[in-house]
Amino acid sequence: MRTLSFCISILICILFNDGLTAQDDCILGVGITKDETIIDVFQLNEDQAEQLINFSAELKYRNELLNNQAANILKRHPQSSAAELMVLANKYIGIRDSMEHIQRMIDIKTLKLFNEKQYIRYLELCTEAYRQPFRVVPTNYQDSIPPK
Repeated sequence: MRTLSFCISILICILFNDGLTAQDDCILGVGITKDETIIDVFQLNEDQAEQLINFSAELKYRNELLNNQAANILKRHPQSSAAELMVLANKYIGIRDSMEHIQRMIDIKTLKLFNEKQYIRYLELCTEAYRQPFRVVPTNYQDSIPPK
């Protein structure tokens, strides 16, 4: 029993230790942060806001599938030895990596909707947070106000 507790402790350290050092990307947090917050901070127009809401829903759906997969693995995977726990940990790491990949993909899709000023705001916030920004080419929108 004591060995099992020790193995579970190692499993938890493996799962969470990796995430502590890999947080250098400057994520927007689409699907994590409230959509309204992102819309307000970056002053998104109606079309951009609609796309953001769609991307957020997509991320939540994909993560829900991965969370269900993780729950099924936990229910069905043997956990009586250290070797079995290591196999379980590796499966969880794969799911966590998939979640990080999806977050990155959705954030980049959202950043590609930004105009130049919005993207510059993102870069400024990343600098303040000491995070590495995702590099994208901002969209060049036509001004909705006709010239005089």
